[in-house]
Amino acid sequence: MQKIDVHTHILPKTLPDLKAKFGYGGWVNIEHHSRGCARMMIDGKHFRDVEENVWDSDVRLHECDANSVTMQVLSTVPVLFSYWAGGNDALDFSRYLNDHIAGVVADHPQRFVGLGTIPMQAPDLAIKELERCMKELKLAGIEIGSHVNDWNLNDEHLFPIFQAAEELGAAIFVHPWDMMGKERMPKYWLPWLVGMPAEVSLAICSMIFGGVFERLPGLRVAFAHGGGAFPATIGRIEHGFNVRPDLVAVDNNINPKNYLGKFYLDSLVHDKSMLKYLIELVGEEKIALGSDYPFPLGEATPGSLIESMELSDATKQRLLSGTALEWLRLDTEPPFGEGS
Repeated sequence: MQKIDVHTHILPKTLPDLKAKFGYGGWVNIEHHSRGCARMMIDGKHFRDVEENVWDSDVRLHECDANSVTMQVLSTVPVLFSYWAGGNDALDFSRYLNDHIAGVVADHPQRFVGLGTIPMQAPDLAIKELERCMKELKLAGIEIGSHVNDWNLNDEHLFPIFQAAEELGAAIFVHPWDMMGKERMPKYWLPWLVGMPAEVSLAICSMIFGGVFERLPGLRVAFAHGGGAFPATIGRIEHGFNVRPDLVAVDNNINPKNYLGKFYLDSLVHDKSMLKYLIELVGEEKIALGSDYPFPLGEATPGSLIESMELSDATKQRLLSGTALEWLRLDTEPPFGEGS
C-alpha cells in the first residue's frame, strides 16, 4: 500500500548567522561536530541533537524506501517558527526555509510535498509569504504553531491569514510549539509528554470556540499528534459548553461536537485503542498517517500502528494515503515510481 507521511520535519544543512545579521539573539544555528551529526543551538545553549536524515534528502529517501514510505510532506522544525522575532526578520528567515523546502521538492517531486512557514506575528507579511508559497513555490500549504506568542488561534489578528489560506486552497498543519507551563516542567521531558498534547487541544478549542471553522467552512486544517488531548476530553469540553455557555459559547454557540469530522488529525498516537477511538470519533476519512520523522518521539516505522490493526484494506489505504491526498488537494494520485 502507498504511504504518505503528512508529519515530517526537515532542516537545511546550514543556517545563516541571524544574530549577526539582525543584531539580536534567540535564533537557531547548527553546529556540525562529526560526520552526519549536529547540534541545534540557541544563543550558545544546546537545544537538540540532529542527524543527517533531517537535512540530507538522499539519506531521507533511503529511509523512506526502507520503510515503504511513498511520499513525505516536509515542514520545518517548529522551533524555527521564530514568532517572537521582528516581523520583517522572521519573514526573511521564513523565505530562506521555504526556498529550501521548495528546492528539495523540485529535486524529488514524486517523493516530497512541501509546507511553508510564515511570520504569523505579522499577518500582512504572513499573507504575502503564504501567497508566494502557493503561487511561486508551488507548496501545498503551510505549517503553523499552536499559538502565536500571546495570540491563540481564535485571535482576530490571525483570521485574515486563515481567510487567505481558504481562498488560496492552502492546507494548514498545526503543530505544538513553545509549550504552556514549560517553566513548571523542567524534568522528565514533560513539556513534550504533557505540554504538547495540551497545546494541540488548545489550538483545536480556540479554532472551534472562536468560530474559525464556522466562518471558513472550506479551510483544510490538520492537527498533529492525533489532536493531542482534545479527543480524550471532548466529552468534558461539550459538557462545559452545555452547562456554562455564558463562559464557553461567547463567540460561537454551535456545539463543539458538531465540528468533529470538519478537520483532520494525524495518526501519531502510539496506541491501538486510541487510534481505533479516533476512527470512531472523526472517521477514517479525517485521519492521515503522520510519523514525526525523524525525531525519537515519533513512530519509528511510519504506518506500523495502522498496519498492525485489524482494519479492512480499504480503511488502511485511506489512513495511509487517501486522507493525505484529499487534505493536500492532490486531485489525482502523484506518479509514484521507483525513481525520484
